[in-house]
Amino acid sequence: MLAVQCKMARAALGMGVRDLAAAAAVSPDTIARLERGETLYPRTIAAIRNALEAAGVEFIAENGGGAGVRLRKGR
Repeated sequence: MLAVQCKMARAALGMGVRDLAAAAAVSPDTIARLERGETLYPRTIAAIRNALEAAGVEFIAENGGGAGVRLRKGR
């Protein structure tokens, strides 16, 4: 997951940094660090990604058009 994908996912869901931090069981500072592009432990990134996916986001891989996110159908 890229920093920009995290920002886009939060925007799509209307989640604030504190909301995502609570859902992922990490600190708000950790979310801010991720979104600044700092390196985090893989398990921390996985927890954040899982929280966003549970909230209804699908991550789109880099496939020539750029990495992105979208809301899951039927959300």
